[in-house]
Amino acid sequence: MDENHLWQALRAHTAARIALGRSGVSVPTRAQLAFQLAHAQARDAVHLELDGAALASVLATQGQDCVQLHSAAATRADYLQRPDLGRRLDDVSRARLAGGSKGVDLALVAADGLSALAIQRHAAPFLAALRARLAPEAWTLSPLHIVAQGRVAIGDEVGELIKARAVLVLIGERPGLSSPDSLGLYLTWAPKAGLLDERRNCISNVRPEGLAYAPAAYRLHYLLSQAFTRQLSGVELKDETVEEGAALAGARNFLLA
Repeated sequence: MDENHLWQALRAHTAARIALGRSGVSVPTRAQLAFQLAHAQARDAVHLELDGAALASVLATQGQDCVQLHSAAATRADYLQRPDLGRRLDDVSRARLAGGSKGVDLALVAADGLSALAIQRHAAPFLAALRARLAPEAWTLSPLHIVAQGRVAIGDEVGELIKARAVLVLIGERPGLSSPDSLGLYLTWAPKAGLLDERRNCISNVRPEGLAYAPAAYRLHYLLSQAFTRQLSGVELKDETVEEGAALAGARNFLLA
């Protein structure tokens, strides 16, 4: 087997830029054009506006209620230049939640983050996979709060306002050159405005080409179970899951109980 064939076999298993070849002292034109395309897709993902109404329409077919909210960042330019504004709700959204129902176990939040594309593509199928994991009687869930121009910490304010015991934030992660639509999941116990990242658990790169929906839901269900049992999250709560197919039957029954 020649060297080129070995590299091509490896390329079939990764989106990383390996074995690009060369043309003189540079890379071939095909590889250079592919790089420029990936760079453009990453930039587009950062600037794309979230279509919250379209997402809510898709989720309605799954029986998921949604609430449309907005951060204090009025525009995408404000969001990118002022991270602090993306971490808190605007006055209208805050007043809307202050007058709503309260006291759920888990607040659900979807924020565009740095890739609205990730939320648009993956929020609905991931939530479907998560609901398949959750026993209906286990926890009460809020409607999905779709936050435009939101960052991770905005989930803390949402959770605090509706008096949720925990909050789950689905957010578009910073795009990479091979992943413009990577979805991140952040779980926080006892949410309140001003918490630091040490209080959160993160599951990253949720998408079919990364961590698929079903195993992501499996890991999150474990973290949720532990968070509600131990009443904590963040650095004190470790992801000790194993590949589901390799889990011992007794451990699996405990996790899914």
